[in-house]
Amino acid sequence: MTTQEKEYGTGVFDKMEDGDVVDRSQPSARPKDAATLILIRRDGPKPRVLVGKRSNKHAFMPDKFVFPGGRVDPEDSRAPAISELLSPVEAKLQFKARRKPRAFGLTAIRETFEETGLIIGKSLNDEARAPKNWRPFLAEGALPCMTNLEFVGRAITPPYRPRRFDARFFMADAETALIDERPAASGAELVDVRWIDLEDTGDIDLPSVTQMMIDEVKARLEAPKTLHDPLFLRYSAKGHIVERI
Repeated sequence: MTTQEKEYGTGVFDKMEDGDVVDRSQPSARPKDAATLILIRRDGPKPRVLVGKRSNKHAFMPDKFVFPGGRVDPEDSRAPAISELLSPVEAKLQFKARRKPRAFGLTAIRETFEETGLIIGKSLNDEARAPKNWRPFLAEGALPCMTNLEFVGRAITPPYRPRRFDARFFMADAETALIDERPAASGAELVDVRWIDLEDTGDIDLPSVTQMMIDEVKARLEAPKTLHDPLFLRYSAKGHIVERI
């Protein structure tokens, strides 16, 4: 048993969530790559994190509070950026990955913009060419900036679920990463978007994996000079595995 299995306990991250089903009558679907961004504000007495509530119309985790994020689009790896991921982050993202590391960072930034209206980037002076799915972002007069993204963890949805994701979780300091002070806005994907105290997340309905990633964020904020390897939650033929990348 790994260090993290002892810390979290076996079976913690694969418990059934609301609306979750297991169908063993069909082959287990291949997980789809996804990326998520955990934005932290530290301009008050306590650190705050940005979350939003998934619509009750969603088949996957309806009414759950989550971080902005979503599935990687094939075009994401080709989007222009003012800055790239830091080398140590890029190296960790390459572990057992089928895509270029930058695709995950760019997906997290794009999905955050689409779901909350917030821009992780810098002002753009010259017009840049971009894939179609990135044109709304660039229309805001900005290019994405990945320097401030820290790789926190990775989690693969358990087998035999109707929807499976291989999600990479990033964190970033809002005061440094955001282009301006515009407020976060709710939309079709996430409703009730809000900043909540990092210590008060027990008051909202969070998926178990989301809470584990919040614990990872807390550890990094409490010991910023300590090296923290990303958490990796996955499955093997013998059961679930909790380890570090």
